[in-house]
Amino acid sequence: MIRRRINLIEFHAIKARPLILDGAIGSLLSERNFPLDTNLWSSFANLTDLKAVKDIHKEYIAAGAEIITTNTFRTNPSVFSKSGLKISNKEFVEIGVSAAIEARGNHQIIVAGSNAPAEDCYQRERTLHYSELEFNHKNHIEFLWEAGCDIIWNETQSHLDEILLISKFCSENSLPFAMNLYFDEDLKILSGENLNAVVDLVLEYSPEVIGFNCIKQKSFEKYLNQFSLPERWGFYFNCGKNEIGNAKLECGIEGDEYAKGVIPLLKFEPLFAGSCCGSNPDHTKELKELFSEIY
Repeated sequence: MIRRRINLIEFHAIKARPLILDGAIGSLLSERNFPLDTNLWSSFANLTDLKAVKDIHKEYIAAGAEIITTNTFRTNPSVFSKSGLKISNKEFVEIGVSAAIEARGNHQIIVAGSNAPAEDCYQRERTLHYSELEFNHKNHIEFLWEAGCDIIWNETQSHLDEILLISKFCSENSLPFAMNLYFDEDLKILSGENLNAVVDLVLEYSPEVIGFNCIKQKSFEKYLNQFSLPERWGFYFNCGKNEIGNAKLECGIEGDEYAKGVIPLLKFEPLFAGSCCGSNPDHTKELKELFSEIY
């Protein structure tokens, strides 16, 4: 029996409050001393420590997560082609998605298929040709959807060519998608465009939600002070104490402190709230307790 996919907008309407997104997987595996791979990053654990990945999903669900992201941040073709793995790219993606689906069990939890930038998240200069970007994202998105994700969760996207390519592909194929954006202190994405202009362009493709991720909360507040938010928006901020982009990212803000920082943002009615690099299930638990108290 094929399980009906959960619709993000409908689920949010039922809850009548921000949905709780999970937290980090990669930095948490690193903190727990599981080996990661230079290219495959945390998706390497899908091959070497799949139980640990499933356990992390379950920890986040137990803490209150209603959206869990698949450990597929680095299963995309542009990275997979360098891995030397003996399985197919599609099989590699399926392993990561299946781990999240199995961890979900019978819970009403949205499985969000993580789709990363084709190149390094914090890389400003493009090295891939457009045809390579197109091959990468179209294939990875199709693999994620066919494996059973409820939504395509595009993360840390900061190059306009990719952002528009992904948005157009998902829109034309009626695939529900979230576009989560990363930007610098000048309120520009890494390819140089103003963030507010990029948000307007993405909205033309009718995403389920536009999110902001892996930035520090202060950077987001700077954006918030200058521009209006889209109607459906969400966030998951970087919680690391190291510089953003540092592979060995450790927790720099505890869960209770993070939850307190979220309170002023709730008046803007986010559709979802979570935490990014450096976070752990305690951040999720604190968000759940906060929302239980407020809503």
